Amino acid sequence: MAISLTPQEKQILRTISIPPRPEALVEFSQETKSAEPDISKITKILQGDVAISAAVLQVVNSAAFRRAREIESLEQAIMILGLKRLIPLVKAVAVKATVETPKSLENFWTEQSDIAQLCTALCNQLNKPALANHAYMLGLFHTVGIPLLCVHFDDYQEVLDCANAQGWSKASAFEFEKYNTSHATISALLAQQWKLPKPMINVIYYQHDASGIFHSGELDTLSLELLSILKLARHGNFMRQTAGSLATDEEWVAISDEVLDFIGLSEDEIEELYSDLESA
Repeated sequence: MAISLTPQEKQILRTISIPPRPEALVEFSQETKSAEPDISKITKILQGDVAISAAVLQVVNSAAFRRAREIESLEQAIMILGLKRLIPLVKAVAVKATVETPKSLENFWTEQSDIAQLCTALCNQLNKPALANHAYMLGLFHTVGIPLLCVHFDDYQEVLDCANAQGWSKASAFEFEKYNTSHATISALLAQQWKLPKPMINVIYYQHDASGIFHSGELDTLSLELLSILKLARHGNFMRQTAGSLATDEEWVAISDEVLDFIGLSEDEIEELYSDLESA
């Protein structure tokens, strides 16, 4: 399934700067795809980009990974996690280090990191550890189009204000009406350019257009699993941020029945799951 662009979007995208992959990420990807990847060479490549290497160590030592001992070096991280698990983490932190974030979004990456860590924790709680690292990458990557559009459009704050007041389900429609494109499309295009797995690109593209998606046949099982994890993580983060208030998560209300049906859990079981994560 290809990303579908309207003529207006194609025109807009000619003027929006989508950052290329950092050179360190390109070299890292090339080496990891070789028949016999050289660990020392991979370590040297990552160490050459201070922002990426520091972010990788910060992530692997975060609460989401529950390490008994702190990982002190990239080489140690590679040996413990293995390349298969490290690759999505490197891509995830690289986008954070590369994309320009305006002052109006000073808490943007903190929130995305919280969602990414929730994605990992949910995978572990739902006995889907094999999805954890890709879910983390999805959590950090899925809204990267927001800072790109915020830099490009001087009045993008209106969309952010709408999202804060009414949630992204309403704000994404307002965003498209205003600009003839959306942060979901921009995020998916960047993910495509950075050569993320196709299931992840599809989830990013459909993240706010998910009504009926579980029965449409548009997404395969892996994509639907990742979409479910992302929606659960976004809802969990919303509840953390609005604890004690009467705010309603409209995005979750719109998709919750389909997500719960897909993963086979009830509302009460989900509430218990969130409670377990908070007390962990």
